[in-house]
Amino acid sequence: MTITTDAAGTQLHPLDQLSADEIRAARGILDAAGLVADTTRFAYLGLLEPAKADLYTPDAAAPDRRVRAMLWDAARSRSLDVTVSLDAAVVLDTRELDPAVDGQLPVLLEEFEIIEEILAADPQWQAALASRGLTPAQVRVAPLSAGVFEYENETGKRLLRGLGFRQDHPGDHAWAHPIDGLVAFVDIERRRVNHLIDDGPVPVPDVNGNYTEEAVHGPLRTDLKPIEVTQPEGPSFTFEGNHLSWLGWDLRVGFDAREGLVLHQIHHTQAGRRRPVIHRASISEMVVPYGDPAPYRSWQNYFDSGEYLVGRDANSLKLGCDCLGDITYMSPIVADDFGNPRTIENGICIHEEDAGILWKHTDEWANSNEVRRNRRLVVSFFTTVGNYDYGFYWYLYLDGTIEFEAKATGIVFTAALPEAGYPYASEIAPGLGAPFHQHLFNARLDMMVDGGANRVEELDLVRLPKGPGNPHGNAFSQKRTVLASESTAVRDADGARGRVWHISNPESLNHLGQPVGYTLYPEGQPTLAMADDSSIADRATFARHHLWVTRFAEDERYAAGDFVNQHPGGAGLPAFVAADRDIDGQDIVVWHSFGLTHFPRPEDWPVMPVDTTGFTLKPHGFFDANPTLDVPANTPGHCGTGGESCH
Repeated sequence: MTITTDAAGTQLHPLDQLSADEIRAARGILDAAGLVADTTRFAYLGLLEPAKADLYTPDAAAPDRRVRAMLWDAARSRSLDVTVSLDAAVVLDTRELDPAVDGQLPVLLEEFEIIEEILAADPQWQAALASRGLTPAQVRVAPLSAGVFEYENETGKRLLRGLGFRQDHPGDHAWAHPIDGLVAFVDIERRRVNHLIDDGPVPVPDVNGNYTEEAVHGPLRTDLKPIEVTQPEGPSFTFEGNHLSWLGWDLRVGFDAREGLVLHQIHHTQAGRRRPVIHRASISEMVVPYGDPAPYRSWQNYFDSGEYLVGRDANSLKLGCDCLGDITYMSPIVADDFGNPRTIENGICIHEEDAGILWKHTDEWANSNEVRRNRRLVVSFFTTVGNYDYGFYWYLYLDGTIEFEAKATGIVFTAALPEAGYPYASEIAPGLGAPFHQHLFNARLDMMVDGGANRVEELDLVRLPKGPGNPHGNAFSQKRTVLASESTAVRDADGARGRVWHISNPESLNHLGQPVGYTLYPEGQPTLAMADDSSIADRATFARHHLWVTRFAEDERYAAGDFVNQHPGGAGLPAFVAADRDIDGQDIVVWHSFGLTHFPRPEDWPVMPVDTTGFTLKPHGFFDANPTLDVPANTPGHCGTGGESCH
């Protein structure tokens, strides 16, 4: 594959993130094609990655640099999905969505303010607030995605649902003062209230949620001693363009307004042999469904990727606060609502950190005592979606392990507690409730273990009864089941059986004659908790099972489908696996769903300590032996006070 150069002469890889100039060029092409009016908004604009085969064809011409744009025009009531060629400076394809069938484009940032403007001018909303002794100026409105329900007069409309929170002063954290018994269903396109539920005033909780005030946290502690993380010789990785190399690993770091971090072409090199592991790794979707059946909250389920674009909402990170140590930053560029480039300064943090003991053994027979320390490469970003903040962390380890960890923090969604012992929420402060909910993610892992022919086997522990061949009843074994088709590869974790999934290449054997592979270790926490025939189960079907495996297809990118906002359901993984394609020894994609089921605690208020979830991929026969035998012992200056080395 040929590497091209841009107008400034800089080498450009087909998987490089979009530059500001490219975003401006894409907007210009769309404008010249008559697709951009004053009322047009850019719900999404991102790199349309080249075909996978083109990236692995030697001496192939550089693939066309393309952009995908999703355009919404309220004046024309029109949603467009458009493909643009930057190289040819032309629009290649335009498709108009049918909102009743395809759903709506993602929520725009400007709609966060629009919903407050619409409600502030609405007589029904004004009257509802007045009955509670409030005015619109005292109330902040959460712009909440609408989903698809049986409410009348909603089909085909672009909607948000609004819940109010009293804000006592500009710096007040309004989540402490939910206005319950009231919800507005707002037609954003026509800028009017479509429906209002008002069941009368409910006492507004009057607790203080301002966690930075001394009145809340008390005197700051003075007994914390500094922890300094230094690397006097700099980090052990190198970074050129978006290509990252670290101690045998190399990959390309991408970023997308919808998915956030995307890791491309993850390879591992040992003894001069460079081997592919994963072609593309990302978090394709995440959903936060709530379990409170009250009419003001029964519709609450937010697809933070497909509806709100977690990458677009990424934070600018601060050294010593978000990231600690010798940090390398990347500043991704996304398009704003008007199609103009916006730089997220220091949006991606890259560093390495100590990861505890790598291996250790004291052997009295051999009179040896050896220990080595582990370290990991960290590639991460943080995003804020309304009340919650999420960290997305990818880890690479010296021994070939790959991990993903999501960190959830921020402020739990609140409600006035209707009664003591309410069965669908926790009391987190006097009179203040937090409904039960889940944070469910889906990782899309385009596997490429030693090449394109991969298979997945389910490995289960098997307990054997006492009897012939097992006289003492101590034997147990392991069952291996090949998941040969898409329909058989929709699976659930089972902790009682120690269930894991082994991804191998039957065409590449190790020195024992076994296929090289990686094993996916799930956490095995609950899947989607809602009823199978619920609206959210139709729209977030990916979250009903821990594992899905599909035959690779270029256009199958998102677990809940391309257009999630107000989509009626059935898109994404259930549609992908309907063909029931052969996946044994094929080019496959592993989709892993995982997450948190949150029964909030008093300790989660007024700001929630980080909670974590994730998964691990460990090499299983990929190496012929422990690949970290060449890691040297730490120098005496980094060991015990006696100056002894680690061996």
